[in-house]
Amino acid sequence: MIYMGRASRIVRHHKGKAKAVVINLVAMIDMLTVLVFFLLVYSTEQVAVVPDSKDVQLPESIADTDLTNTVVVIVGERDVVVHGKPIARIDEILGAEDAVIPTLQAELEADATDMVRLAALPEEERIAARKVTIMADKELPFLLLRKVMATSTAAGYGQLSLAVLQKASDLALEAVANNE
Repeated sequence: MIYMGRASRIVRHHKGKAKAVVINLVAMIDMLTVLVFFLLVYSTEQVAVVPDSKDVQLPESIADTDLTNTVVVIVGERDVVVHGKPIARIDEILGAEDAVIPTLQAELEADATDMVRLAALPEEERIAARKVTIMADKELPFLLLRKVMATSTAAGYGQLSLAVLQKASDLALEAVANNE
């Protein structure tokens, strides 16, 4: 069809606008991949999951140290639990004369041998790098807690941590009150 004058100019104008839009998907996918890896790496290090035990009431503290991934030993009212598996009974531990709990020591030593990333370190550094977190009820006797800590040390763990509930310190509350 032949257009004349103004009509031909309109047709030419619309032909120039009818170009197909090209989206470079490769660049978008590369950018999304980088974002996903970034989020995965930085989101996993900020979350520390501690096993929840209903029969353990943790003491409160104003400590502000973050929890790292460690072996968690839960000392409840009746049992000592590692990885959700009861290891020893509290009444048997308190009745025994030994300062070390043999079943707990065996379980902790088995976990210590599974730490592959520490295998290249010398023995002293390996022991110093092993960490255990003890979650104990605040009403339990210290004798029991001392036996669990002695067992952890005998199993080759150099860093012992006690799990507590964090509460606000008086200084932090005063600082917040002064800023308001």
